[in-house]
Amino acid sequence: MSPMERLYDITFRDPPEPQESTPIPLVHVQADEQADIDISGGAFDFVRSIRVYHIQYRQHENRDGDCNRSDSTRLGSYGVQGDYRWTRSTVGQVPTASGLSIPNGCGSYFYRSVFVDWRDHAGNYGSEEVRY
Repeated sequence: MSPMERLYDITFRDPPEPQESTPIPLVHVQADEQADIDISGGAFDFVRSIRVYHIQYRQHENRDGDCNRSDSTRLGSYGVQGDYRWTRSTVGQVPTASGLSIPNGCGSYFYRSVFVDWRDHAGNYGSEEVRY
């Protein structure tokens, strides 16, 4: 089974019994936006390999025959200590594992998704994409 199928199976295999509603205690979440341990060593390279592409691309030909293109792609990535940041990117930098497929010419095309890719601790490539 794929990872998504396994997750679905685990989630719905044994549905939880309804319980009386009790308040959930609030837990303080780390506010400095980085790991609370030192993750700068090579053993944590898999964290820094995670890339999140927020893809927003549109193209169409206007009445005058001009091609209008809009690319608002951004790239999210992790720094040395797990700090997360967004930077400007382009559809040209999106990995080929994405379903993004811009047609030749200026055919009408719209693509919006979140694409995540990574390399695990053994160096194996993985990716997931959600269109919305």
